Amino acid sequence: MKLIISSVSGEPIYEQIKDQIRAAVLSGELAAGEALPSLRKLAKELRISVLTVTRAYNELADEGIVENIQGKGTFVMSQGTELMKRRARTRIQRIFDETCTAAKAADIPLLDLMAMLEASYKDQS
Repeated sequence: MKLIISSVSGEPIYEQIKDQIRAAVLSGELAAGEALPSLRKLAKELRISVLTVTRAYNELADEGIVENIQGKGTFVMSQGTELMKRRARTRIQRIFDETCTAAKAADIPLLDLMAMLEASYKDQS
């Protein structure tokens, strides 16, 4: 797993780390039980403070995505992937609800809306 950090993005570095680790877990790049880089190693590699990496790892642990094991490291939790998928489904459903409300207000037929979704989905591949 290679993390890319931008100091000019406006997003806090610890959030960038969390987002990229979440994406790696969801995509399967990081498997359940796999160890994340050590705090010091990642901080040195990214040229950032150990405290920044610690915050990212601790917040991921609070979310149930990783587990910090003292003296051993930080590991992807087996249920982390499922938890993230459930949260993603919930978030996507909210977006769909808002989209359907807007489409109905704009009098966009369901078939047109489905075609728009399909086009957007294909553009992301």
